[in-house]
Amino acid sequence: MRAKPVVNRRLVMSDASFIEMVAWKVPTPLRGSRHDYKYRFAYVVEGACILRYDNEAGKGDHRHIGAQELPYTFTSFDRLVKDFLDDVERLKT
Repeated sequence: MRAKPVVNRRLVMSDASFIEMVAWKVPTPLRGSRHDYKYRFAYVVEGACILRYDNEAGKGDHRHIGAQELPYTFTSFDRLVKDFLDDVERLKT
């Protein structure tokens, strides 16, 4: 099985900000992850990525808030989307 696209969306929130969500279902978990998704979600404001969730091979699931990198516990794809969008909402205010 090859990687299958799950989501590939860019939501423009204003002239200066957007959300990008890209994910694939992969045949085997990436090194460092225990699930069959490869993803990168980003919230960009005025050209700066202020929030990113990803699971880079070898690093596993984690998120970046500004310059800080924090672990992320993946439980389901739906929960990942919700957690990301909740963080976007918190950072918007």
